[in-house]
Amino acid sequence: MTYSVVIVDDHTLLSQAIAGLVDSFGKFKVLYNCKNGQELLDRFTSPKNIPDLVLMDINMPILNGIETTQILKTDFPQAKVLALSIEEDEGTILKMLRAGARGYLMKDTKREILEEALLNIAQKGYYHTNTVTQILVGTLEKKEPIVDLKDRELEFLRLACSEMTYREIADAMHLSPKTIEGYRDALHEKLHIKNRIGLVLYAIRNKIFEP
Repeated sequence: MTYSVVIVDDHTLLSQAIAGLVDSFGKFKVLYNCKNGQELLDRFTSPKNIPDLVLMDINMPILNGIETTQILKTDFPQAKVLALSIEEDEGTILKMLRAGARGYLMKDTKREILEEALLNIAQKGYYHTNTVTQILVGTLEKKEPIVDLKDRELEFLRLACSEMTYREIADAMHLSPKTIEGYRDALHEKLHIKNRIGLVLYAIRNKIFEP
C-alpha cells in the first residue's frame, strides 16, 4: 500500500527537498507542497487533495502549523499530522501535540527516522521519539503541590485554557479586565507559573481542563 503525503513548509527549496526524500521511500508518495496552513486548507476543499499524512512545519505566515493542526484535528482527522520543525522548545512541542500532531521530529533528523515515523503514524496512528516521550511523561504526569483554588479562580483557569482573550474572559465572567488581571497574577504566584502556557499545562495535569 502507498500512503499519500503533503508537505507544508514556507521554505520552498527545503520543502522540495523533503518531498524528494519522501518520494524515495517505498510506501509514500507526495501529492503536493503548500507554503502555509491556509494554502493547505484551500486545497482540502477537494476531497482528492486530502492525504493520509501531512508533514507540517510550525512557523509559517498567514496560518501557522499549530493553528492548522487544530483545524485538521476537528475537520479532517483522516489527515494525520507529523510535525517537522526546527523548534525544540518544550512548550512548542507540547502545544503542537495538544493541537493534534501524531508525532514531532526535528528537521535535522535522519532519513530512516523520518521514514519510520511516517510508517508508524500511517499504520499505528502515532510516533514519539525518546525526547518527546520524556517531555510527555515529565509534563503530563508531574506531581503538583496541592493548592487550594477558589471557585472563581477555577472558573478563570478553565476559561484561560480556551482561545478567549483576557478581555473576553472578563466579559464572560462579568468582571472588569483589571479584576481578571488580578486573578491571573494571583494564580501565577500561587502556582509558581510565569505565563498562560503554564496555566494551561497546570490545568491539564490536574484534570481541571481536558483538551
